[in-house]
Amino acid sequence: MAILKDIQAKAIKPDDKPKAHGAVVGLSLVPSKTKGHGYWRFIFTSPETKKRREFSFGTYPEVGIAEAGKLGFAARELIAKGIDPLEDRKRTELERQNIRTIPTFKEAAFILHSELAPSWKNVKHGQQWINTLSTYAFPIIGECTMDSLTPALIADVLRPIWLSKSETASRLKQRLHAVIAWGWAHGFCASNPVDVVQHLLPKQESKELRKQHQPAMPWRDIPEFIVKYLRNGVGVTRPLLEFLILTATRSGEVRGMLWQEVDIDQAVWMIPEGRMKMKVAHRIPLSDRAIEIIKAQTGHHAELVFPAPRGSELSDMVLTSFLRKIEAHSDTPDRYATAHGFRSSFRDWASENGYARELAERALAHAIENKTEAAYHRSQRRVMMQAWSDYVTGCYLG
Repeated sequence: MAILKDIQAKAIKPDDKPKAHGAVVGLSLVPSKTKGHGYWRFIFTSPETKKRREFSFGTYPEVGIAEAGKLGFAARELIAKGIDPLEDRKRTELERQNIRTIPTFKEAAFILHSELAPSWKNVKHGQQWINTLSTYAFPIIGECTMDSLTPALIADVLRPIWLSKSETASRLKQRLHAVIAWGWAHGFCASNPVDVVQHLLPKQESKELRKQHQPAMPWRDIPEFIVKYLRNGVGVTRPLLEFLILTATRSGEVRGMLWQEVDIDQAVWMIPEGRMKMKVAHRIPLSDRAIEIIKAQTGHHAELVFPAPRGSELSDMVLTSFLRKIEAHSDTPDRYATAHGFRSSFRDWASENGYARELAERALAHAIENKTEAAYHRSQRRVMMQAWSDYVTGCYLG
């Protein structure tokens, strides 16, 4: 789109439609009652509330086209970092006026979020940070002033997920502590109630014990599970989950899978070290069925193989929600199977079907020390992964 020129702006009339700036998405010049005059309107979707918002960058010609563009680019940079530019302007104005009104927890959280944004490695992490508080904390303590927060209120926030989603609860507790520590440092509260909240909550299972086992579907039940739940229906969740099962990979590795990582001709998926938990690149041989799934995803997105409906990366809750919805059974009483648990299913299948422990560990991207064995495994893993694929898809192949 061509950038708006001064000659066009000066010719704008009261009954004209708004003229797009051209260089900044959402920015336009809205005519006023006087020819050649108007105001700069910026329309955007708030990354904090997900609602449509707008505000003005001033009037034309007082604020020229170039200056409006600079303001628009600055606003877009804030949005990319997960910050609502309108709320950021309000917070800046409060700081300018040196108003010492005690903020609510929600206000404090967004202020801290904007201050921490430059230190995060990527936008996604910053968005997850504020989303966790938006989902679990704001509905309960969002409107509470910082000086009114108590251990009991913090316990009310954590209790619903303290045992059922212990990892999420741990991250939430850390973020609650960070926000209230910020309030304490600025004199808005006299203590941090998160420091003693554990005395009001039941004892969690130890982190070491949680790592030992994720609820897993028995490997003998997976072929029927795939036929019943993954072979019908629309959307990306089912093919994504089947691909995860076939490759024995982690949810985040599949959800973030990029086309540039895949060599369809060689049937290989190479995950770069930056996306791996152990920070070591992982080469995955793809079975015939895995290739079929990838080819079916062609054309849906320029970068992501399994994109969300709106084009972004899928949330880490997508597979968890799906497995809960269909009540996917596991080997753990009263707990549904998890996406991560299918790695355990694969490991059990490999063990019970005579594959070497080191070979299965390599397939799961677990480090092994013997480099000679590692080279040998590269030639054997394809055979094993195709056998695993033939097993779990055997109920409908042919």
